Amino acid sequence: MAGSELTNVRSPRVKAARRLTKRAFREQDRKFLAEGPQAVREALKLDGVTLELFTTAEAELRHPELIIEATLKGVPVHRASGEVMSELSQTVTPQGLVAVCGLVHVPLEQAPVGTPRLVALLAHVRDPGNAGTVMRAADAAGADAVIFTDASVDPYNGKCVRASAGSLFHLPVVIGAPVGAAVRHLKERGLRVLAADGTGKRTLDDVDLSGPTAWIFGNEAWGLPEEILAEADDVVRVPIYGQAESLNLATAAAVCLYSSARAQRVP
Repeated sequence: MAGSELTNVRSPRVKAARRLTKRAFREQDRKFLAEGPQAVREALKLDGVTLELFTTAEAELRHPELIIEATLKGVPVHRASGEVMSELSQTVTPQGLVAVCGLVHVPLEQAPVGTPRLVALLAHVRDPGNAGTVMRAADAAGADAVIFTDASVDPYNGKCVRASAGSLFHLPVVIGAPVGAAVRHLKERGLRVLAADGTGKRTLDDVDLSGPTAWIFGNEAWGLPEEILAEADDVVRVPIYGQAESLNLATAAAVCLYSSARAQRVP
């Protein structure tokens, strides 16, 4: 269980964790922060990923099972004051649990594993909330991997980790992949590569999605550039049946991924 309370925001332990809110230090230390009970719960399920756990006394009472699990796994648990937790938290209202975790991504060559059926490729996606929600949707749809290109947001960004709701720990995640190399890799693995873009001449209703598919999702503001659209086997748009101009990235991605997942599961 947690020992004496950490109250000094300038202590080496707190400063070492706090620096992980910056991407450069995450890459340098090869660690990141997972905040909140859901993220901590899923991180603890993977052996060796959770390196330290900070908790407030209140969170310790609300989630004793997480403190017990961490202790049983030999993870150091530090009770932190509200001031210290505010330093570590990246939310307006801290939930009182922050884990220091080792990086969990894999090289492009190692994902997806086995015989893949569904993959999400994020190209030039910059909003961490959207990226995390796409990871969550991909996980829920049974995707085999999520690939972040070198021009996309860092999936270890605090907002992205929270938005993934633990899905970052559930499926293979690749970061920093060049778009061209990623598309070639997916095609070599037998996946049909579809670009989700509003410029597509065909809609989801027009496309056979029953085969192995990789979806490319682009930037929230300007979509996918021509050179990436040219790499895809087809460009497909989500049909709009009402008066909305469009769907946001995360919603459109969820629709595409679930359309593929359902088509692949029809007898």
